[in-house]
Amino acid sequence: MVAERGFQDIHFDDAPNVETSIPGPNSQELLERQRQVDSSAVAYPKSVPIAIEEGKGATLRDVDGNTFLDFFAGIGVLNVGHSNPYVLEGVREQTDKLVHAVDFPTEARLDLIEKLNDIAPGDLPDNNRVVFGGPSGSDAIEATIKLAKYNTGGDGLIAFRGAYHGATSGALSLTAGRKYKRDYSPLLSNVHHVPHPSSYDDDDGGKRALENVQELLQDPYSGMTNPAGVWVEPIQGEGGVVTPPEGFLAGLKEITEANDVPLIVDEIQTGFGRTGEWFASDHYDVTPDAMPMAKGLGGIGFPLGATMYREELDTWEAGGHVGTFRGHAPAMVAGLRAIEYVEDQGLLDHASNVGGYMRDRLRGVADEIDRLVEVRGRGLFTGAEFADADGQSGKQLVKAVQQHCYERGVLVWSAGRTGNVLRLLPPLVVTREQAKIGMDVIVEAIETHA
Repeated sequence: MVAERGFQDIHFDDAPNVETSIPGPNSQELLERQRQVDSSAVAYPKSVPIAIEEGKGATLRDVDGNTFLDFFAGIGVLNVGHSNPYVLEGVREQTDKLVHAVDFPTEARLDLIEKLNDIAPGDLPDNNRVVFGGPSGSDAIEATIKLAKYNTGGDGLIAFRGAYHGATSGALSLTAGRKYKRDYSPLLSNVHHVPHPSSYDDDDGGKRALENVQELLQDPYSGMTNPAGVWVEPIQGEGGVVTPPEGFLAGLKEITEANDVPLIVDEIQTGFGRTGEWFASDHYDVTPDAMPMAKGLGGIGFPLGATMYREELDTWEAGGHVGTFRGHAPAMVAGLRAIEYVEDQGLLDHASNVGGYMRDRLRGVADEIDRLVEVRGRGLFTGAEFADADGQSGKQLVKAVQQHCYERGVLVWSAGRTGNVLRLLPPLVVTREQAKIGMDVIVEAIETHA
């Protein structure tokens, strides 16, 4: 056994347990202190007003002693849970020896790269290179833009409506959400967003969306010049946990190959077991030409971003992509140990089974409540979409459900173009009993407010 303690035993035992109003008095004090000194860009405490003291597994405790089931996991970062003891053990050992190494070789760096090779999707094992840069998913996306431009000589970028790829300038250019980018234009030029097929769109594998991409690349009057690549999330996250129809990603791969441009599959939110496979690409039998990674890559929340790409694209000169923190050895140990923990504990199958149970519970509600129009996702990545009604939008309903849940000790989040999708991202270590308790609260919230 990699870990002395199984994932059933790494949580606070009393979750959920809420003893005060939310926010409690100590949280109120810290929230006010934050308002006085922190940036006005701070967002999450405005929706879930708690101040966090500690976390274990799939549970969190605030500064007032209230304990929560965490179905948010730092936006899908904490796949093996908060403060996972097996990961922390390796991090402490590494921190005592070395923390910062830029890109000099270390065992931590090379062990992680070799492990990433072992779990890479499709035909990428033994046919890839990995580059580290800055410690975020946005930086990994920036690396793919540079990689695509460098290898193709083009500058035209194709992405999809509903996409979220990050908040730095290049990544924000690929991101579709107007609210993220409207105050920061102009961004990169020659970026084209085509419609993304919906998960319930029965049009032969997203045929219309694929035709749009093909026309952009091949029609001499499409308006696009010098294409460099196509960027896609295998499951859209911020867009509302939108799972593509079967055949869509495979069709996209065929089009990019025929037009000699790389397909960049953004696995930042879907990677490292989140969907019940190491990468969501595995569900669709598609090999990315390049694959940005972050979030779960850092194991238990260490900032770490990287990009894996086909070996033939490794044409960079030394320094082709750089970043001061591209050699954070403890984060690399954390990433390796998290992968080992998922393997040892059978968490891929567990994520599929528990995630399926959660969606079945929601679909049971949808049979009774018309406003819950669709439940979708894979593994422990679930979205429940709500329709508008007289006097209450879907977004308002999701906010009401969210507040009902956190007041009873379950942290959930939202997504979707209008905020009308309830998004559930529990750590892969969430137990079946925790899932049942959490879903009891969520179902009660939906039935109460819908």
